Amino acid sequence: MSRSTRFAHLGTPPAPARHHPRHKLAALTAAGLAALCASPPLWAQAAGNTPQATRDVEKLDVVTVTATRRREPVRDVPLRVETLGAEPMERAGATSLSDYVGGLPGVDVKTSGGPGRGAVTIRGVSVGEQQIATVGMYVDDVAFGSSSAFVGGANTALDLSLLDLRHIEVLRGPQGTLYGAGAMGGLLKYVTHEPDSTQFSGKLGLGVRQARGGGLGHTEHAVVNVPLSQDVAALRVAAFNDHEGGYIGAVGKAAGEHVNDGTTRGARVSVLVEPAARVKLRLTHTQQEIRRNGLNVLEYDVARGQPVYGDLTRHLDVGEPYRTKSSLSSADAEVDFGWARFNAIASAQRQDGATGQDATALLGNNPAFDFVSLNNAYRLRKRTQELRLTSQRGTMEWLLGYFRTTETGHVGQRLWAQAAGGGAGMTLTTTGQPSEYRERALYGDLTWNLNPAWSLTLGARVAKNEQVYTVYVNDVLNSSAPSDDTAKTYLGTLRYAIDKASNVYFRAASGYRPGGPNSPAIDADGQVIPDTPKTFGHDTLWSYELGYKADLLDKRLNLEAALFTIDWKDLQQPKAVGASTIVVNAGKARVRGLELAARYQADAHWHLEGSLTWTDPKLTQDAPALGPAGSRLPNAARLAFTLGARYTFELANHPSYAGLNLRRVGQRNAGFDAAGSSVPNFSQPGYTLLDAQWGLTFGAWQLSTFVRNLTDKRAILGADTALTAFGLPLNVTTVAPRTVGAHLTLNF
Repeated sequence: MSRSTRFAHLGTPPAPARHHPRHKLAALTAAGLAALCASPPLWAQAAGNTPQATRDVEKLDVVTVTATRRREPVRDVPLRVETLGAEPMERAGATSLSDYVGGLPGVDVKTSGGPGRGAVTIRGVSVGEQQIATVGMYVDDVAFGSSSAFVGGANTALDLSLLDLRHIEVLRGPQGTLYGAGAMGGLLKYVTHEPDSTQFSGKLGLGVRQARGGGLGHTEHAVVNVPLSQDVAALRVAAFNDHEGGYIGAVGKAAGEHVNDGTTRGARVSVLVEPAARVKLRLTHTQQEIRRNGLNVLEYDVARGQPVYGDLTRHLDVGEPYRTKSSLSSADAEVDFGWARFNAIASAQRQDGATGQDATALLGNNPAFDFVSLNNAYRLRKRTQELRLTSQRGTMEWLLGYFRTTETGHVGQRLWAQAAGGGAGMTLTTTGQPSEYRERALYGDLTWNLNPAWSLTLGARVAKNEQVYTVYVNDVLNSSAPSDDTAKTYLGTLRYAIDKASNVYFRAASGYRPGGPNSPAIDADGQVIPDTPKTFGHDTLWSYELGYKADLLDKRLNLEAALFTIDWKDLQQPKAVGASTIVVNAGKARVRGLELAARYQADAHWHLEGSLTWTDPKLTQDAPALGPAGSRLPNAARLAFTLGARYTFELANHPSYAGLNLRRVGQRNAGFDAAGSSVPNFSQPGYTLLDAQWGLTFGAWQLSTFVRNLTDKRAILGADTALTAFGLPLNVTTVAPRTVGAHLTLNF
């Protein structure tokens, strides 16, 4: 769907189509957090959190991350980084991005109906409807997803299964210097396991789960690691299948039970070769396909905030299936010269998606049609190359890199209807929207370790992109618009080690999103409106953060605190012009916040943890398409916190554990209260969710059981207000009903 038709920001198009269309088809069509529960404990990979924990384990594990493109302990990184272990998330029943990170205070995953259809927000950096993502996505050292405004990159955040992952890193605050465009609010990095050339190993897993009143879901996965040559080469293969049983029913012409059921399948093959002591080559291919027979959304009455058709029930005149297929092939060659490490990284990625949308009510329930459907399809092809030279540790440390990406995209739409009485199908209109994006960037940083206590880092990045966006209506060229844009980002950190176990830091960093072309705006008669902006520029922000990190009580207590303020200007936003919506830059915003986190290994049995975030995001300058100065930004609760407790013990001489996790999220806005806002508001009530886990280890086998949403709440996780301006219901995503499951794993 193109991005400039006025009705686009009032419609509820599937993920690839959420770009504010610019043409009459889009006007007709567009107008026309799956099962998110409390997250597992934030640092669940700590030793005391695993079923293998024994009575003499009393210290927390030291976790290393790659946030600064170097492997180093989390405590030494001068920014807020969280690591989420894959195995603990698996044991807690997590199956999608909403489950992985949606439970972290200060992180929001707004889905438009299920896995693979999410938009991630960190620290409140969002205007509600995004053209370009504000959170970057990486798989190891490879940037994933579209950087432009035209292929759904903001609303198709990578929803990678837990397929042989080591952990997920969540970096808070702008990461524009090292990670580039789109990482304004932060970064999410999937870190995978490397092949091991020293020993044969593997894992088999089987899981089952069922939501109250829903169908049976199940998961099967396998991993095998094979040394090809001792200490020289290895192969690692993983495969994954997950079936979602569904829990939403439908009334109407397409009535049914469990209409949101479906499957996710994926595989990864990785080869590691180390022909010499300081030379390493890793080749990896990952692919995944998500298929769902329907969406997780429900229709709510916007005035009452209650479901229109009953509990966990929606109305459908035609089904709304969707699929998202992703593949990523990458190569990382590394040479350690001693004085520096050189990395050459290349990748090729593909994304293909197709969605169906019931547009019957949107077109007024025309009696000439049994139903009206909007089919959307998108395609993305992207290649990246990166060269990076990283110095060895010392008094002066430096990093220098070059990044290049090329992507081509296409979004196609077909609005069609079936004639009344089971008649023939007919195409009403079509659009096609090819796009191109090319970016080159040079980046680097320099760290001066003045003495064992003080270190100073300065960094910068210069990026230039060129784009072309074209629109065809009914196979006839409608418009073609180019743009070019240059952006600069900067970084400065000062870190002071109070002692060997604690430090404080100050971090100033900037981030940006690329600008892009606008197609000509049209009036109600389809005529081009003169003098409308042909392009929109990049928006930028600066973040200032004061933080504290410490490992205390002989490394049994970990504390983190961060106080930050963000200044955001030239906000990208949709603006109605005639019968179209174009993207403009207007207004300013600021976000202030406080983050606290603690984990405590009280003794050999008890592991306690908690985290809290207070966020205050608001406009500081009028943004005409959104709201006046003082308006609160969407999708961010002022207060959110988590609490977790885990007790390890022996049951019949076998290590066992039991745990509870509580999550509280305060009230959030879905949009803005201003009349005529392109993102109408709905107040989403706060909620509290409770999860429970129990597990047992017997030899090479591990059994874990879980209950998600123990109290069976109907918490509203996200709301799409697009159709409310037409008097139609609100589309809401709620937490899944109470879900009970178990997972059995064999390690060998």
